[in-house]
Amino acid sequence: MRRVLLLIWTACCLQLWAQELRNPIIPGFHPDPSVCRVGADYYLVNSSFEYFPGVPVFHSTDLQQWEQIGNVLTRESQLSLREASGWQGIYAPTIRYHQGRYYMITTNVGRKNRQEGEASDNFMVTATNPAGPWSDPIWLKQGGIDPSLYFEGSRCYMVSNPDNVITLCEIDPRTGRQLTQSRAIWQGTGGRWPEGPHIYKRGVYYYLLISEGGTELAHSVTIARSRSIYGPYEANPHNPILTHCSLKGQDSPIQGTGHGDLVEDADGKWWMTFLAYRNNNGSYHHLGRETFLAPVEWTVEGWPVVNGGEPIVLNEPPKQRRYVDFTKPLGPEMVYIQNPDSTAYWQHDGKMRLYGSVHEMPVNRQPTFLGMRQEAALFTMDTKISGVELNDGDEAGLCVYQMHDGNVQCCVNNFRGVYRLKVRLNLKGVRTLLLDRSVGSAQIENLWLRAKSNGKYYNFYYSTNGEKYHWLESVQCSLLSTETVGGFTGVMLGIYAHMGSAKYQSGRSYADFDYIEYSEQ
Repeated sequence: MRRVLLLIWTACCLQLWAQELRNPIIPGFHPDPSVCRVGADYYLVNSSFEYFPGVPVFHSTDLQQWEQIGNVLTRESQLSLREASGWQGIYAPTIRYHQGRYYMITTNVGRKNRQEGEASDNFMVTATNPAGPWSDPIWLKQGGIDPSLYFEGSRCYMVSNPDNVITLCEIDPRTGRQLTQSRAIWQGTGGRWPEGPHIYKRGVYYYLLISEGGTELAHSVTIARSRSIYGPYEANPHNPILTHCSLKGQDSPIQGTGHGDLVEDADGKWWMTFLAYRNNNGSYHHLGRETFLAPVEWTVEGWPVVNGGEPIVLNEPPKQRRYVDFTKPLGPEMVYIQNPDSTAYWQHDGKMRLYGSVHEMPVNRQPTFLGMRQEAALFTMDTKISGVELNDGDEAGLCVYQMHDGNVQCCVNNFRGVYRLKVRLNLKGVRTLLLDRSVGSAQIENLWLRAKSNGKYYNFYYSTNGEKYHWLESVQCSLLSTETVGGFTGVMLGIYAHMGSAKYQSGRSYADFDYIEYSEQ
């Protein structure tokens, strides 16, 4: 009886504690979080899919306040994203620390430049500083996705999920050479796509944490344990240990909870980072899968309980404001779609000059685009174009981008020598011109463009003085949701330039942007 009362008291305290947590801890498109602790410092990485640079790295000292300190994959020699879409690129990374060195292991899905002798798309890189620089890839033999590392003494083990089963082998962490045969160790509890495996040691048991159900409504976290790292693994009788696909969680604005990683803090408390998404306008989400945090307690039987067994509470972080004025190097939050054409971007005199790509957004081939993640439903994004040199058919402006098959462009366009303001929706292979309005050539010498969202609609505006804005057009946010356009990413907000002709007519066209300002309401 005393033990039951103690468990009830602990669960109540844990739930009150969890309600005070900020969640999501890293908002916007930051999926598949993996975390490690080194002394008093925590480091966390996320998937980046088609975006370059890849794998953002965050630092915290309290698991609540996170600052991006860099990206792991910053060189084309580390990351080839040729023609990658929102379904491809960098999947679920894992970060670990061992004997003075950081390791990041991941998968580049859909990679076009696989070399002879490279058996899979899994690779790892290493660094002595998590902010970088990181090494070139060490390619690995064992296939599947979502690879993870577990170190024990001088040994290094790798787990991943080829053929929908969690598989283990021992590798040399210096060379990546596989030292043992791959061995299947667990298939999960029967949910589809067992993935995201991580191994931990606590007491006499090895614990194997995985995700099941797919990264949608049925997403969940399950766990098993064994006295031997090779198994057999015994499933927790109370699986899943985290899901909102349940009677308790079905009405929460937070859904798709899964893909967790455990970490023990300096005080001996345990935590789980995991992904989830926030529904918007019904059963739609467009901000992407975000990073959340929950406390973990261990039962006397040796099984983890996440968040006291209760649903995760939404407690949004403070509103953010970012101002990119192009007078200094770009921050780590700024990204390109695929590997950028370095000749298309030129910072000069406090401006960013974008030279137009011949490939339009729906073509999905190195568009000229520079952007950042949308991290709140309500926001305003402003940019100023202070000079253009556009040939016939060329354009430049801002873009709200979910993926190549779902984005909205608000731009100034040269149509047979006449400048026009256009708003265009690219959706599932169909290009729809929503607005086409002429504007005087004198007005585009200084042109302000704005995208603003009230959570239901993206609204687009222009101004010729930076003070009075004129509405142009509106597009439903749900049209850029994952449920509508697909993919594994979230909305990016950025600037772009496009060249309508493959040949330079009177020199390469460009637009000069003075700044990007992003503020949340």
